Amino acid sequence: MAAKQKILIVDDDENIAELIALYLTKECFETMTVHDGEAALAAVTEFRPDLMILDLMLPGMDGYQVCREVRRNNNLPIIMLSAKGETFDKVLGLELGADDYMIKPFDSKELVARVKAVLRRYQQPKADTAADAKTVEYPGLSINLANYSVIYDGTPVEMPPKELELLYFLASSPNQVFTREQLLDHIWGYEYLGDTRTVDVHIKRLREKIKDHEQWSIATVWGIGYKFEVK
Repeated sequence: MAAKQKILIVDDDENIAELIALYLTKECFETMTVHDGEAALAAVTEFRPDLMILDLMLPGMDGYQVCREVRRNNNLPIIMLSAKGETFDKVLGLELGADDYMIKPFDSKELVARVKAVLRRYQQPKADTAADAKTVEYPGLSINLANYSVIYDGTPVEMPPKELELLYFLASSPNQVFTREQLLDHIWGYEYLGDTRTVDVHIKRLREKIKDHEQWSIATVWGIGYKFEVK
């Protein structure tokens, strides 16, 4: 029998945390609940979760700080929860490395669906043979979708699956312009309930990790979207 996937729930409201744990336990997940930021960071190391559900309004170290600390050396999937619905808060959460963002109060079925969707996005496909490998190569850059690896200037670059998939998709169609809506549809799919700012955030992260080369770059086409420009 396959091991249950582990979900870490971080919320200072014990009733909400227990309710989320109940929903996820019914879906055969193993859960752990903690109620502050320091405990959350300790649990990431000790519990080794497959995904974290992280409330923003925590005592002491808030959810933004927790997310920032986790992202220093861990690609753990994170779904943020917040009573704040402003665009600024959503974008900030995504920029810090969250994979999704839900507003309280939330529907239990939607939360479970989003947990499953994010986990699916992090499940890396395995190539059975070399022929199955999907690789795009440019001077100083190699993107392998089969084993989810990126080599830039001879050095492996760590990045979450969606960043890598976005880079691979753009690089697979050099000089072709894609709108934000097209990228959102191709990379995140119909099940994703986010908005086009998600694309902008991921492009920003990619540019921080992959600098422009004299022969290629990730280019913005103002008013339209993005392209992988080959010179």
